[in-house]
Parts: sequence; C-alpha cells; structure tokens
Amino acid sequence: MTFDLATLRALLRGDRHADRVVPPTGFTAQLTVFASGAMAFLAVFALALSLASGRLAQRWGDELARTATIRIVAPEDQRAIQTTAALQVLSTTPGIASARALTDEEQQALLAPWFGQDLPLDSLPVPRLIEIVATSQGFDATGLRLRLAAEVPGAVLDDHGRWRAPLVSAAQRLRLLGWVVALLILGAVAAMVTLAANAALAANAQVVAVLRLVGATDSYIAQAFVRRFTLRALAGSAAGVAIGLLAVWLLPSGGDGPGFLTGIGFQGAGWLVPLFLPFISALVALLATAFAADRALRTLT
Repeated sequence: MTFDLATLRALLRGDRHADRVVPPTGFTAQLTVFASGAMAFLAVFALALSLASGRLAQRWGDELARTATIRIVAPEDQRAIQTTAALQVLSTTPGIASARALTDEEQQALLAPWFGQDLPLDSLPVPRLIEIVATSQGFDATGLRLRLAAEVPGAVLDDHGRWRAPLVSAAQRLRLLGWVVALLILGAVAAMVTLAANAALAANAQVVAVLRLVGATDSYIAQAFVRRFTLRALAGSAAGVAIGLLAVWLLPSGGDGPGFLTGIGFQGAGWLVPLFLPFISALVALLATAFAADRALRTLT
C-alpha cells in the first residue's frame, strides 16, 4: 500500500462499504482501543518524568552554580580574625553578590541530622562556614583561591563543582530514560496494532477472498483496515491521554519544596506536549497496519 495524496484523502474521507470489511466490534477492536489507551496513559507519565527531570537538572545546576562555601579551618583564637579577613576579600571580589558567615545556630542545624540537636559546637573544632551567593556572571574560583591562600591561610573554597556535576548528570540521564520509555511505549503500540490487524485479516480471510472475486484490489482492502485501526488507536490514545493528564494534575505539586517525587508533572507549555500523543499513536497505528495488511494480503490466496 503506497501513501500518496489520494490515499490520504481516502483514509480521511472513508468508505462505508470498505469499512464493513473490518468488524466494528470484537476482540481486535477492544484490544486496539485498550492497548492504545493504556500505552498513552503510561506515555503521559514517561513524558512527565522526563520533563520534570529536565527542570530538576536545570534547577540543581543553577542553584549550585550560584552558591559556594568557604571553610575557615584555623585555631579558635584566630577563627574570628580570619573570618573577617575572608569576608573583606569576598567584598572586593567581582562576581559575588553576597557573602555572610553562618551563625552557630545555623551550623548546628546543618549538623543536627548527623549529630543531633545538642551538639556542643564550642567543644568541637568545627570550622566556621561562609556562604557565598554569586551573580549571574559568576566569579573566578581560581583567582579567589589564590587570594585566599595569600591573605587568609585557613580559608578553603568549595565551589560545589564536585556535587553539581553528578546531580545534574543523574537528572539528565533520568530525562533521557523518560524519552526512551516513551519510544518503547510507541513500539509496543505498533506491535499490538500489528498483531490485532493480522488477527482481523485472518478472521476475515473469506470476506477478503470474496472481495477479490468481485474485483476489489488489495489496496482497497488494506485501506479499510488501515483506516479502522488508525481511528481506533486515535480514540484509545485520546482517552488514555485525558486520563493520564487528569492523574498527573491530581499529583501533589510539592510547592516550593525541594522534593523530586512531588514535583513530577507538567508546567506551562509542557501541558501541550502530551496532546500530540494521540496523533503520534495514530500515525504509528497507520504505518503498522499498512505493513501488516500488505504482508497478510500477500499470504491470503
């Protein structure tokens, strides 16, 4: 079966006599609609996971790229002096929006998950931490390290690069996995539709033989199967996408929290992406059915 403009017009317009070749109900019809709907439902979640992973990678990259930490590792009697000196260096460093030393309460809160709330900071050699927030242009980490080494010997700069790269890489791989899952789902739709079309053609072998006797061409017969199965896949996918979007919309949004599982969903124009799934599924069903019909009609004699 070749796809030209006339064939596409015939598929869209339909032929009530040709449509009778394919049974409107039965196992193959139910299988096609259910498989298309179920796969479209799963594809919505795969896309939601992929888009959420992309947003997460972007957020982690931006947040960690704009923050850095300085640890003041010095004797207790010099810690305050070196902290002040480090803050003075930071105040004259281009690309730094703000810098401040964390209080004892803030440092205790950071260590509480590992050591508990009653950690005595005064009795432990805990370094003083300085939080740095960079501008959108960023700062020269190498140059800042050289200045700190010369003016504040006990200062150690951590630009979070070793933390940022694995997190962003993991989120990007998760986004890629979501797209791979979506492609596998489309492949499963193609396999299901192919099996259903083969079953329908085999069940209607006698009808096909009669149509050939009265002069119907294989292209005419295949067109009937392609149109019916394409419409079934379109209807099933549309229902699956609608249910999937409703399920995603009902998921917890997570607000401004850092959680990942509560942030799965669509944002802005991302809600339009799943709307293409029914048409993609219909196109996959059209190609799969055309392939199955051509192959099956060659074997039916």
